[in-house]
Amino acid sequence: MIKLQKSSFYREAETKKSLIDFISKTAILSMDKECRRFENSFAKKQGRRFAVLVSSGSTANLILIQSMLNLGLFKVGDKIGISSLTWATNVMPLLQLGLIPIALDVSKETLNVSVTDVNKQIKNVKGLFITNVLGLCDNLPEIRKICKKNKVILLEDNCESLGSKMDGTLLGNFGLASTFSFFVGHHLSTIEGGMVCTDDEKLYEMLVIVRAHGWDRNLSAESQRRLRKKVRNDDFYAKYTFHDLAYNVRPTEITGFLGNVQLSYLKEIVEKRHDNFLAFVSAINSNKDFLPLKFDHLEIVSNMAMPLVCVSPKKMEFYKKKFSSLVEIRPIIAGNILRQPFYKKHIRGAIDCPNAEFIHQNGFYFANNPELTEKEVSLIIKLLS
Repeated sequence: MIKLQKSSFYREAETKKSLIDFISKTAILSMDKECRRFENSFAKKQGRRFAVLVSSGSTANLILIQSMLNLGLFKVGDKIGISSLTWATNVMPLLQLGLIPIALDVSKETLNVSVTDVNKQIKNVKGLFITNVLGLCDNLPEIRKICKKNKVILLEDNCESLGSKMDGTLLGNFGLASTFSFFVGHHLSTIEGGMVCTDDEKLYEMLVIVRAHGWDRNLSAESQRRLRKKVRNDDFYAKYTFHDLAYNVRPTEITGFLGNVQLSYLKEIVEKRHDNFLAFVSAINSNKDFLPLKFDHLEIVSNMAMPLVCVSPKKMEFYKKKFSSLVEIRPIIAGNILRQPFYKKHIRGAIDCPNAEFIHQNGFYFANNPELTEKEVSLIIKLLS
């Protein structure tokens, strides 16, 4: 059986050995210098000014939305456009924090929210929190222009597309901020972990505050002085002063250390995923049993798994059966989010998303990890033929 993920880490033996050495020699394992080093290195790799490391990709989404509310960029009751083909914790923070998700349909060609889909709802939303699905995207430069023209804030969940690139720009760099996941099944594993990236300094400072209780102790000395002056506080009481609504979603030094080790392999990981993608997509787009995937607008496609959409339920059942004994398969993320029990419970009168529904009924994904052998890639291509 070809598993979605073969190991906990890329180059697992070396990584585990390094981790054992690190733990045995390190006195402080709560958030400290390894986490800061990972943040700085990741921001540099991603091409962003700031990165904030947290306990998971889901908490990255949570603190981003809370920070937007704390800064007044979103207000309770605002409508926020989301991808209908997405993950649950893209949507849950919106509901939990009093915002109203508006599901936008997706393109069957790219599996992502398209310019057409955005234009249908752009006048009705304050923000757009889109998911770059499985290494792919639609016309993000044009979506960014539409958002700017309509004064709509664009945010990206890039948990599934670390390393994908369009128009010379890495996905995750088209909006005000973006989120990433380092869960064991994703591109870069720290077991659990996540990141928020932005170029906006005010948002960055709020993310740091929201990550840890609402206090200022992880900000720069200058920012601390400014905040303490504002609330007429001294250094003694500042230790337990809480400036805004917040959580405790701090990572550990183990998370930071693993991030630094795995980040050194990121170029290699992305290249292997891209090469696998090209082999798989060639087979998919040559078989009339599948909907073709459009990717010619992307320079690099780096996905954590490979999506496959059949042309009919009958074909879906045929290929599910064909794959199931040899290759691990899953639904395409959460499928049509409108179908999810939590969504139906909390959202009334949702607009139908027929393309997301089609993908839900006729699609699944299979492994594209950087440890696939040539023999395994060949077997998967044979199954696609």
